[in-house]
Amino acid sequence: MHVAEITQPVTDLPGVGPTRSEDLARIGITTIGDLLLHVPREYEDRVTPVPLAGAEPNRPVNTVAQVVAHSYIGSGPKRTLRVHVRDETGTGVLVCFGRNFLARSLPEGRTVRIYGVFTHRYGELQATAFEFEDAAASSVRFGAILPVYPLAGRLSQNDLRKATAAAVNRYGRNVTQELPDVLVERRGLLPTAQALEAVHLPSSLDQPRRGLKTLVYLELFFLQLAIGIRSAERHRSSRPARSLPRGLADRLAGSLPFALTTDQQIVVGEIVTDLEAEVPMARLLQGDVGSGKTIVALLSALMVIEAGQQVALMAPTELLARQHGDATARLFAAAGLDVSVALLSGTVPGSTRKPLIQAIASGAVDLVIGTHAVFTPDVAFRNLQYVIIDEQHRFGVLQRAALLRKARQPDVLLMTATPIPRTLALTVFGDMKVSSIRETPPGRKPVETHLARHGNEAKVYEFVRRELVAGRQAYFVYPRIDDTGALALRDAESMWQTLRDKVYPQFAVGLVHSRVTDEEKRRTMEQFRRGELDVIVATSVVEVGVDVPNATCMVVEHAERFGLSALHQLRGRVGRGTHQSYCFLVYAQELTDAARERLKVMHGTTDGFEIAEEDLRIRGPGDIAGTQQAGYLRLRIAVLARDMGTMNDARTDAFDILEADPFLAEPAHAPLARSLDAARAMNRHTPFSYSETEESP
Repeated sequence: MHVAEITQPVTDLPGVGPTRSEDLARIGITTIGDLLLHVPREYEDRVTPVPLAGAEPNRPVNTVAQVVAHSYIGSGPKRTLRVHVRDETGTGVLVCFGRNFLARSLPEGRTVRIYGVFTHRYGELQATAFEFEDAAASSVRFGAILPVYPLAGRLSQNDLRKATAAAVNRYGRNVTQELPDVLVERRGLLPTAQALEAVHLPSSLDQPRRGLKTLVYLELFFLQLAIGIRSAERHRSSRPARSLPRGLADRLAGSLPFALTTDQQIVVGEIVTDLEAEVPMARLLQGDVGSGKTIVALLSALMVIEAGQQVALMAPTELLARQHGDATARLFAAAGLDVSVALLSGTVPGSTRKPLIQAIASGAVDLVIGTHAVFTPDVAFRNLQYVIIDEQHRFGVLQRAALLRKARQPDVLLMTATPIPRTLALTVFGDMKVSSIRETPPGRKPVETHLARHGNEAKVYEFVRRELVAGRQAYFVYPRIDDTGALALRDAESMWQTLRDKVYPQFAVGLVHSRVTDEEKRRTMEQFRRGELDVIVATSVVEVGVDVPNATCMVVEHAERFGLSALHQLRGRVGRGTHQSYCFLVYAQELTDAARERLKVMHGTTDGFEIAEEDLRIRGPGDIAGTQQAGYLRLRIAVLARDMGTMNDARTDAFDILEADPFLAEPAHAPLARSLDAARAMNRHTPFSYSETEESP
């Protein structure tokens, strides 16, 4: 049995009832296989003695000591117990905030084992977080290497330790070796069963390192197998080569008020070459914000439409889909093109939707621009050949697959305005060709980025006022909608009132966020685009797809709460015209090291490709979908910022195997094929890991 085939529910383990299973589900653990692959984030060495005299901030004490006295600080209900202890090297104090009852468990004269972080405070060695037990007791909490797991809800470390120990003992020790012996030996790995035991039940600090190395390699190896097989399957789906007509595309290009950049011309050529080839296209187009990816996509789409086939252009939000639709209609009208374009979204009323769906099915619509509504089963195409997906990382895999099933051997172009680090593109999108647009259209000036600490924002507001007086427009972005929540953060709704009534009373100020209806959101943004609103107050919903050339100021308050990608996308909302534009990142007084580094990167460069590389270095691949970024690639165990070397090794090994046996059809590779199928089933939530047919969250 392979790890991924252990699908028994966690409730089969002793001590895991409905409550704990609910908490486990919150961190993605529903089966025993999931639990076995939930690796610790660190380990506590409770084997090596560390006396009180050896205490350091990053070196917990692990000693046997005697309780010598009790004392208290404070008085009344708020008084706090202090337990004085002594070992052979010195003395220390256990400060028991809210735990005065420990006086009964730690009476004077008792000898106990203690584990905790001690620091020098007020002239003595103190610990506020500690564990203890009687020195004569027999326990699994001392004298062992203890894993420390990511938690959720009401789970404790003891809960996870007991559950994983039971899972290893009942199932983990019996799993099948998933890799060929030659790879295990070549890469210095462990058999899978031994790796699971080393990670969850180590007897030394060296064991988890080797066990984790094995599990990381396994995950990345099967990822690369899936990528390689997907590429082989696409190349097996051949079709007759063709020559596409250029008439409509040439007319559109000739009507544009600007000339295509060199990068745009090169990318159009790359896409057309793929569209005309025998193998269906699978290409990723990445370009910095405002680089002109959409016009490239439309030029290539017109060639397919002129050849008598349909094209679908997908956008993740109705705001972006409508913008694509409006821009496309204007461009086609200016070029005098007789091309039928339709917008399909969830807000299209039933009376309009039915005839629209019929027109798409009959082939009367050449280009369908839409949101997730195009994925629904009742939408059928007569001859869909070309699928363009904008901001591709925002769609679930099941959604993408549902659209692709509406066509036979479709050409696929994925677009992203969040440049992907080269290392990530080569590994995660390794079965796709990658095109990049780095040039910006002529006449645009780099956005000036300024940092401002909270308390100095009045200067920012005054600068923006001068831009508004000059006839320009501005965005103000906040990390949350309203003032609910434990954190003291400025929010969009409160600041909308403040900016509207107190800061800029002579200007028109609008508000958009995710709780605003799509119709109201569309109306507000259209007013902003037409210049009827001077200021838009928003959350990160304006991060993608808002194109207002007259907007020259982007103010992001609590910028430390946003990831690098989100900040770069927000900055890209300005600087889209010929006027000099500005981005102000207003940050809190106290910053984490990572937040400080992100702001430094944003201040230092406007190059999205450089920012993407820095983003990968700082935090690994992310979801690039808002203030909490989580990843193009969700992996259970591997961390690409740390494990790129292992990724490259796994890719080399996987592609060596597939070069001789592209579909793992040989009997010798049957175990690999079985493991890959099981991994695909288990990792249905990981968009690029193993499956192109399942949904992502």
